[in-house]
Amino acid sequence: MSTITSKTIKGGEFLIRETDAQEIFIPEQFTEEQKMMAQACQDFIDTEITPNIEEIDSMKNPDLVPSIFKKAGELGLLGISVPEEYGGMGMSFNTSMLIADIIGAAGSFSTTYGAHTGIGTLPILYYGTEEQKQKYLPKLATGEWAACYCLTEPDAGSDANSGKTKASLTEDGKHYLINGQKMWISNAGFADLFIVFAKIEDDKNLTAFIVEKTFGGITMNEEEKKMGIKGSSTRQVFFNDCKVPVENMLSDRGNGFKIAVNILNIGRVKLGAGVLGGVRTVTSHAIKYSTERKQFGVAINTFGAIKHKLAEMAIQSYVAESLCYRAGQDIEDKMSSLAAEGMSDAEAKLKALEQFAIEAALAKVHCSEVLDYVVDEGVQVYGGMGYSAEAPMERAYRDARISRIYEGTNEINRMLMVGMVLKRAMKGEINLFEPAMAVSNELTAVPSFETIDTSELFAAEKEVLKKLKKVFLMVGGKAAMALQDRIEDEQEIMMNLADIMIEIYAAESAILRSEKLVSLKGEEATKHQISMAQVYLFEAVEKISSAAKEAIASFTKGDEQKVMLMGLKRFTKMDLINTKALRREIADYMIAQGKYPF
Repeated sequence: MSTITSKTIKGGEFLIRETDAQEIFIPEQFTEEQKMMAQACQDFIDTEITPNIEEIDSMKNPDLVPSIFKKAGELGLLGISVPEEYGGMGMSFNTSMLIADIIGAAGSFSTTYGAHTGIGTLPILYYGTEEQKQKYLPKLATGEWAACYCLTEPDAGSDANSGKTKASLTEDGKHYLINGQKMWISNAGFADLFIVFAKIEDDKNLTAFIVEKTFGGITMNEEEKKMGIKGSSTRQVFFNDCKVPVENMLSDRGNGFKIAVNILNIGRVKLGAGVLGGVRTVTSHAIKYSTERKQFGVAINTFGAIKHKLAEMAIQSYVAESLCYRAGQDIEDKMSSLAAEGMSDAEAKLKALEQFAIEAALAKVHCSEVLDYVVDEGVQVYGGMGYSAEAPMERAYRDARISRIYEGTNEINRMLMVGMVLKRAMKGEINLFEPAMAVSNELTAVPSFETIDTSELFAAEKEVLKKLKKVFLMVGGKAAMALQDRIEDEQEIMMNLADIMIEIYAAESAILRSEKLVSLKGEEATKHQISMAQVYLFEAVEKISSAAKEAIASFTKGDEQKVMLMGLKRFTKMDLINTKALRREIADYMIAQGKYPF
């Protein structure tokens, strides 16, 4: 496998190429300006959210969240991605990822924030006419107006393009009358602007519209009673002859589904980053509580079982950060290169996000599942108190669960990422089949026994990663050949392949981050980060082996199956490491720091 720089890598190519550690972005590289912006965001949470969290979640004061929302606008937090000429701050994509990360610790307000700044604002930024941008973006960037996104319907969830909401042109040709029902609409209760998707006449695809609340014909149900994110407004919205000027069509007729898909790409990668603040906060709570809680005369964090939990929570957080910011920078680099080639700013951003849609889906799936894992273990560390609404874990546990559902369920996203890889391979955009054929030939060849220079840090781990990529090529290549057009109907196999992809990208991102950190700070100063990457890789090998076995068993038999299982055994070989000792060292370091310190 050849090495490639992040400047030239395409989405999904991590499966067939090596990436140079110096070419990836790691969160330790954020500038002072970016760190100051993150600190301002943290101060906002500490001042406006944390002291009011109970009142926010009770929703007894309907003016509270809108007032906090407007304060976020005054601080510039709502306009991070909006260019300065439209009243925003015009900051980089990875900066917007960083702010989403910090806001992730704001409980249900993170949903309010994400719905407005992402799916509520970006359709206008990326698809709006100049007139639409000048009219609406300054109001959205400053918080004067709140936005929401109306796509989902009672019978149109994952199959978004099947929506039944209709838009009919009036006889004078000046307005569209929108009729239909939308559900699970975040921010609907106090939104001033609605991005609405509807079908014109018998169109196959949706069209998008910018709808102001003052247009009339908009009614709503009461706030939904939800398991979590209770402080975010979520309502059903009904459009009854809502009169929308024709100039408020967003982009072209029938382009709504494409808008929805591309905006969801942004939403997915931002959601990946958007859980990180919550993950770190929960881990820090668990560390603090485990120090204070005494049993059998000692703090419970002196017990190995608790240390295991704390260390795993930290490892999962470290890996999630690594893959999110790696993907974020790849997207940003692509935006810059496309703009340099003469593409408009909006088009460059959309094309870059489309290019890395695989990584966006991967970040959403992996990080939302990390959040669920961490909050679950957080409850366990707290024991009985974790189940009490008086402790912070109960709210975190409930709030986390939605992340695996919105922006496309994790099941849909798993199938999307594998489907995109296969489609790009079929189109020749990713050279997947040639290396897959080479791996297939390798299965029946006499194995070579190359000696790896293990004296070089990460040499052994990188060799393991190379072989894990061969697992995907072997299983994915054989499945594609055996099942052909039917592969997308074999959802269990698609899910197995997705899990292999996720673990490869996650483990590689952690190894590359740790390698780059060593080059910046030295090996001794980063020994815990090295340990976290190594433990994660060891665990990833086991997960990949299990997923691959399940897939192989489902579509092969006889000699072919035996050959593939032998290949799998060869490709998932990794020297044993003392994960118990490494986890204890990680946990002891965090306990000494009193929080998640990485």
